[in-house]
Amino acid sequence: MIKALLLIFDPIATWDGILRAGRGMVSILVAYLLPLLLLTSACEAYGLIHWGKWQGEVSRLKRFSVSEAVVVETAQLVLSLAVVFVGANLVKSIGETFHGRHTYAQAFTTVAYSLSPLFLLRLFDAFTGVSPWATWAIGIILSMAALYHGVPRMMEPDPAHAFGLYLISALLLALVTALPRYLTGGYLNGKFPKLQEIVSDLIARLPS
Repeated sequence: MIKALLLIFDPIATWDGILRAGRGMVSILVAYLLPLLLLTSACEAYGLIHWGKWQGEVSRLKRFSVSEAVVVETAQLVLSLAVVFVGANLVKSIGETFHGRHTYAQAFTTVAYSLSPLFLLRLFDAFTGVSPWATWAIGIILSMAALYHGVPRMMEPDPAHAFGLYLISALLLALVTALPRYLTGGYLNGKFPKLQEIVSDLIARLPS
């Protein structure tokens, strides 16, 4: 969480520190990314249970059960991890179109840290009146700013191709993160009644 804040307020020095640390994918995943996602998921689950979300055209406040909050946040955590792995693969592929020889580990490190401001902003999703699209919009802007400094340091592209690699990577990451936001945000706002039925049926089948 501290690293995510530093990437917002002091990105250059933070990326330099990340580069010097030279941590591997497993270390980043276990010691940094998963704890950050678990923290934001726990905070949002608390908000869903105790404060709820407004749903429907004629707004009504729905407080989620513990079981439903756990299912929703587990799904969101899995989707977030998928976004990082898919995003890393896309960034690596984009780098190759610019004649780069980047490893998947370089791309994973770049994407995992760059998206951490977006994940951090989900803390505000715990509050009833906060739109999920507002936290996504602010978060993705902050993540694009972090990515701007991360691409040249972690991916080490040819200087002539650095901005092109950054721009296409930023656009693709915005698209990749928007899809799960559409699904989770729409669910929490009650826009997918059939999906809510599926989740309710799943919860009913879980051992009590």
